[in-house]
Parts: sequence; structure tokens; C-alpha cells
Amino acid sequence: MNYFELFEFPLSPTINKSLLAKKYFELQKSHHPDFFTQAPEDEKENALEQSAAVNKGFTIFQNEEKTIEYFLQQKGSILPDEKFQLPNDFLMEMMEINETLAEKDGVTLAAEMAEIEKGLYEEIQPILQQPPNDIDEDGMQKLKVYYYKKKYLTRILARLGD
Repeated sequence: MNYFELFEFPLSPTINKSLLAKKYFELQKSHHPDFFTQAPEDEKENALEQSAAVNKGFTIFQNEEKTIEYFLQQKGSILPDEKFQLPNDFLMEMMEINETLAEKDGVTLAAEMAEIEKGLYEEIQPILQQPPNDIDEDGMQKLKVYYYKKKYLTRILARLGD
């Protein structure tokens, strides 16, 4: 199932949120199982599958990070179980943060991580503002690096809660 096609959106790393809500309600009116209670069993099953797909697509498109990830997957830029090599300077910065986890309080670390995340997002902001067809290989690579850096940061933040 291609959620861009289901929602009739262009393949893009960003989604218009107001258009998303409008399209979601439109699709649910067409596919929600409650509207198929009197239908034959195969139509009920199809409506249930379509409604589940609409919900999953909506969940992806509501979250900017998941939308970027899904866009990269659809473009074939990231692969399942890919062993992507992050830049050494980023890894060194993360190593320093990991070494200081026990020395700093959670608020300080969370603030540092938020600053890093902000910087990462600022790097890709110009790419996200381009029309999707204008994103070149360099832009795609920057989105991919952003995705993997963000994933790395998310793992560190998860450890803060432990």
C-alpha cells in the first residue's frame, strides 16, 4: 500500500496538515467499516482493510519524522536493516554526550539534545521547502543523513528515561 497514492498526495517529505485532515475524513467516509454493516462479507473485509490503511497513512503523515522516513523508503533511499555510516564528527559528539550521561541531570541533557535536534532540522529545512521534484541526489542524501542522525538521537533520549 502506497499511502501517498491512497491520499492522492505527491511523493514529498512534507505534507500539508490541513489537507491531510480533510483527505482523512473524506477517505474514512468512503471506507469506514461502520458504513458497510449491511454489505456482503467481502465488502466488509475490504472496508476494514482500507480503513486500517487510511489510519496508518494518517498516523505516518501526522508525524513529520515518520513522513520523511516514509518518503525516503518510497524513493528507495533507505532500506530495511541498512547499516548506514553516520559522519564521524556526529558520532564523536554523541560519544561525548554518552560519556556525560551519568554526570548531568536529565533537564540539562534534554536541553542539549533539543539544541542538536534543532540544528539538524535547520540543515534540512531548505530541502523541505523545495518542490519534491526539485530535490536532487545531494538533497536526498542530506535527508537520509538527517533521518539516521535523528534516529540515533531518539535512542539516546530513550535511554534518558531509563
